[in-house]
Amino acid sequence: MELVLGPVTPTMPPDAHRPRDPRDYYRLLVETIRDYAIFVLDPTGHIMTWNAGAQQLKGYTRDEIVGRHFSTFYQPADIASRKPDHALENALRDGSAMDEGWRVRKDGSLFWASVVITALHDETGTHVGFAKVTRDLTERRHADEVIRQSEERFRVLVQGVRDYAIFMLGPDGRIASWNEGAQRLKQYLPEEIIGRHFSTFYPAADVAAGKPAWELEVAVRDGRFEEEGWRVKRDGSLFWANVVITALHTADGTLLGFAKVTRDLTERRAAQERAVADARRLAEVEATSRTKTEFLTAMSHELRTPINATIGYLELLAMGIGGSEVSEQQREYLTRIRGSQEHLLRIINDLLNYGRIEAGHIRYDISPVRVHGLVDAVLPMIGPQAAAKHLRVTHGPCMEALTCLADRGKAEQIVLNLLSNAVKFTPAGGHVDISCSTREEMAAITVTDSGPGIPADRQHDIFEPFVQLGRTLVSGHEGTGLGLAISRDLAHAMGGDVTVASEMGAGAAFTLSLRLA
Repeated sequence: MELVLGPVTPTMPPDAHRPRDPRDYYRLLVETIRDYAIFVLDPTGHIMTWNAGAQQLKGYTRDEIVGRHFSTFYQPADIASRKPDHALENALRDGSAMDEGWRVRKDGSLFWASVVITALHDETGTHVGFAKVTRDLTERRHADEVIRQSEERFRVLVQGVRDYAIFMLGPDGRIASWNEGAQRLKQYLPEEIIGRHFSTFYPAADVAAGKPAWELEVAVRDGRFEEEGWRVKRDGSLFWANVVITALHTADGTLLGFAKVTRDLTERRAAQERAVADARRLAEVEATSRTKTEFLTAMSHELRTPINATIGYLELLAMGIGGSEVSEQQREYLTRIRGSQEHLLRIINDLLNYGRIEAGHIRYDISPVRVHGLVDAVLPMIGPQAAAKHLRVTHGPCMEALTCLADRGKAEQIVLNLLSNAVKFTPAGGHVDISCSTREEMAAITVTDSGPGIPADRQHDIFEPFVQLGRTLVSGHEGTGLGLAISRDLAHAMGGDVTVASEMGAGAAFTLSLRLA
């Protein structure tokens, strides 16, 4: 094989029509190419030829470089690792060797080179050297590096986001990537979740209904899917999630997969629920206010009735109706006046007591009190009312030694209120019983009546202030609706309680519990 080493002669023979040797065209082609460095090495790697492209790319003239080893273009570390020798060995073994890497110009600057080394053999098969073609890809390398760095920054950005779970799904919905936010929110490590279907994060009912697959269908059809709903963490706990699924396509429309962004909105949802609860409580407050308004309306009626009666009977006495002497008629008027005044006094006392309790102005003098004596002191007070309705009042067993810790006056007020209510709500001819016992280190005083009973769904309400079952402006049940509320609050303040047990049609049993002394 003949290798042409010399330069092309610039002058041509005078006869331009003389046939040219095809090798002249080949030599002209190689020598004049400027975008590629094309040169020949001998079998040991020393440079034998040098084209214009090589001079432009590497900076050496032909006289400066021909005869030198091609390792001149390699960095010291590459020479130390015998990279040039390995390149020739690979080319000789395989016929050619390709490589990309940094190479060194004459001025010491680096460029990114694409290199092809081809082993050359003559017609007898004898190895005669190597053809070496080098191209400068520095600009492409820089562009690739810019893209790589941009992709790396984006990857680091996505990977480092902690407040959002950002990950990729394949076209089949299987997880292909996993960022730190996803690990933090959903509790799975990448090796635990990559490759699994994203329906892993959905409640069982949603999976059974085919919701994950439907969401992907919507994302493909509309480009994206967004919703809020419950999702499941690795430990099985639920969180309220905002989910956005975006379909990703190639330029020709092929579905690459889906980008999925999930944010935990559990706290926001809880705040919304608290706002709803606050609104509900406000409505309840307004309802309570309406109840108080209704109470005041009823109280106006309650207060006017005894006052009007008192005024009316006093006018009758002033006019001398019934005789100049105190007649039976006048005694009846006076009795009714006294009853109306007592009724009015009870209403006013209830209002004052409740106000003092609400303001925390009640003082308590707690001391040992004999329960039997409490009952004996109060029982005679309801005798006239019970007699007027022909009620049978019985005093059940009450041990003489049974002693409780209480403020005696306030305990008597509670017992009197319970007995008064029993007499008030028991039909004529019925009976009322009061008894004492001990219950779990508490002294108990129970008042039982044979009245109509209290509905189960209203047994809590009767201890609320201003509530009185069956109250109307024309009902026969007088009072403020504060008695039981006051009684319960007084009992609580003394470490006790007031409770009720009742069945409709079977009467009611109210129990005052006080601590044993």
